[in-house]
Amino acid sequence: MYAMRRRDKIQVLGQSAQYDLCCSNQCLGRQATGAHRVRGEVGRWIYPAAMPDGETILLLKVLMSNECRNNCHYCVNRCSNAFRRESFAPDELADLFLELNRRDLARGLFLSSAVVRDANTTMDRMLAAVEALRLRQGFRGFIHLKVLPGASYDRVERAAELADRISINLEAPNAERLSAISPDKDFDSDLAERIQWIGRLVARKDTKAKGHTTQFVVGAAGETDLEILRTTDALYKRVNLSRAYFSAFQPIAGSPLADQTPTPLMREHRLYQCDFLFRRYGFRLEEIAFDDCGRLPLGADPKWIWAERHPEYFPIEINTADRTRLLRVPGIGPRSARRIVKMRREIRFGSLTDLKAMGVVVRRAAPYLTINGKRAGSSMGDRQLHLWELA
Repeated sequence: MYAMRRRDKIQVLGQSAQYDLCCSNQCLGRQATGAHRVRGEVGRWIYPAAMPDGETILLLKVLMSNECRNNCHYCVNRCSNAFRRESFAPDELADLFLELNRRDLARGLFLSSAVVRDANTTMDRMLAAVEALRLRQGFRGFIHLKVLPGASYDRVERAAELADRISINLEAPNAERLSAISPDKDFDSDLAERIQWIGRLVARKDTKAKGHTTQFVVGAAGETDLEILRTTDALYKRVNLSRAYFSAFQPIAGSPLADQTPTPLMREHRLYQCDFLFRRYGFRLEEIAFDDCGRLPLGADPKWIWAERHPEYFPIEINTADRTRLLRVPGIGPRSARRIVKMRREIRFGSLTDLKAMGVVVRRAAPYLTINGKRAGSSMGDRQLHLWELA
């Protein structure tokens, strides 16, 4: 009976945790499948997640509780929503995770929670569960622990001492936008101050956590893409954010935002592309194209738009261009650029077929390249850019 009750509880609290994407490795390409919104094939809300070292492991993603005092308009766990509430006791959650770990069903834990009574009381329960795993059970694997809005500094510090990664969700890019969707939270005191603490804590040598993330709910508050990316860019520069996650708003029946139009998943996808340009391609915010209303174009890749707007930069010679210049070419990513630079120590590239073997998307890259001084392809150029500008 107890085992059945525990299985039932993890289904409820695992399902409630599905909207937090801060451990997902499926950010690009989700626009076609919505993969982050359904249970994984292995069941029990266990997800593949990319680790900081590039390894992918299975994480149990679960809430400590889905009973919340806050009334965030977009959230299924808001206090005004009438649905089943459940909570784990710290030892109960620790034992359940260890059972899954011993069966090789989950190698890591992603633990978050709704705010039950207050942030510190709930954080204490989460920390107690992680302490049970680390200190009593000797678990040394990966743990991602959420910091709750308004949690005290000592709780945030303890989280950084116990978990490999910690995070707090800003949800919106600024105070004005947050007040429209989360009236119970103060952007500056509950969220921004905590993310500054986290940034300093993960930089310390004596804390276990060496990375931190955040998440934005895209489209719920009427914010622009420029607002979101301006805040994201500032977080990378000022608090050493590891990465940002974006969740396209989808209205929930019966919520205050039930009649609001869903955010296109392609918008989420474009934000992720810009985020990758910041983190892995060396792009600056000023190089991203927005329309007059601060929106990203849904119909074109932001890197391609930059290339089309800067014909003076191209073509580049594939056999001599350095990695920085290669990364500006549509169809060449960090991995293929690295392979090209490495392979050039041994050979000279002579054809597009050679580049395809390096992982280059040659259909996209060819118009911007020369190979041994000869143009690799004709420009896609002004006509397509003009069509985008009219769209």
